[in-house]
Amino acid sequence: MTESRCGWCGTDPLYMAYHDTDWGVPEYDARALWEKLVLDGFQAGLAWITILRKREAFRAAFDGFDPRKVAAYGEADRARLMADAGIVRSNAKIDAAIHGAQIWCDMTDNGEDFSAWLWSFVGGAPIQNAYASMAEVPTTSPEAEAMSKALKARGFKFCGPVIVYAFMQAVGMVNDHITPCHRHGAVKAMGR
Repeated sequence: MTESRCGWCGTDPLYMAYHDTDWGVPEYDARALWEKLVLDGFQAGLAWITILRKREAFRAAFDGFDPRKVAAYGEADRARLMADAGIVRSNAKIDAAIHGAQIWCDMTDNGEDFSAWLWSFVGGAPIQNAYASMAEVPTTSPEAEAMSKALKARGFKFCGPVIVYAFMQAVGMVNDHITPCHRHGAVKAMGR
């Protein structure tokens, strides 16, 4: 029996595995949330499969997305990243990642939990949607618009409402697996 999936993942084995194991699973780890936000920023203007295929290279290039290490990057690191064919080479996106790490560290150093702050935009628990088809799934929401505005106010870049909504879907802040998808109920059960 073939399992029904959300249509966006197609038949690419890597994309299907991501859909079946990662996408929509509630993530509460502050470092992991920052990593996904950075990767979604790198996705701007590109397809997610492009970033997914480069995810391990990104992790290697950015020291496992350790915000403390990335926050300390200087010109030599920027040059190294721009020379790394394994990642998306964009000065603006690399600078945004480094600056975002510095903001993350400032928040943490000031006693603010990055995860709790992000999750506050959805009341601390996943929003459980029940769309029957991909055509019904929105590209943004009031919560994404509020989070985007707050991220920008903090100084984060590449975090417009559409990018933020994709981030929220990926990290399980919203369950946008369509109801016929075999993951909809499983992800719903993971909600706090």
